[in-house]
Amino acid sequence: MLDHVFISVSEIARSIVFYEAALAPLGIAHVLDYDGKDGPPGHPDLKGFGANGRVFFWLREGVVEGRAVHIGFIANGTIEVDAAFAAAMAAGASEIHQPGAQHHYAPRYYAAQVRDPDGYSLEFVYKEWQH
Repeated sequence: MLDHVFISVSEIARSIVFYEAALAPLGIAHVLDYDGKDGPPGHPDLKGFGANGRVFFWLREGVVEGRAVHIGFIANGTIEVDAAFAAAMAAGASEIHQPGAQHHYAPRYYAAQVRDPDGYSLEFVYKEWQH
C-alpha cells in the first residue's frame, strides 16, 4: 500500500484550484501545506491533499513530466466517478475517456479518465468488488 505521492506541477496556484475542484466529489481536500524550509536542505514546499485524517497526495512546483504519471483515485460508487469527472472537466481537464464500464479490466470496473492542466493522467475509479 502506498503512503503518499508527490507530483511536480508547473503553476502551483492553478493546480491547487484544479485539484480542490476535481477531488472534492471523492471527499479529498487540500488539508495541509508544508514549508520546505522546515525540512532538510533543498526540501520543496508542498501542498497536501487527503481524506479521513491522512494526507497522501502532494503537489510541488517544479519540472513537469506529465505523460510519465497515471494516478488512480478511489471513488465510492459510480455517482462519485461521474461527479469527479464532471468537476475535473469544469476545472480545465481534458478528456481521455468518459465515465463508464471498463470491461477490458474487469466486469465490475467503472471509471473515467482525464488529463490535468500539466498533462498527468488521472483516473477516478470504482471497483465494486473492493467496496
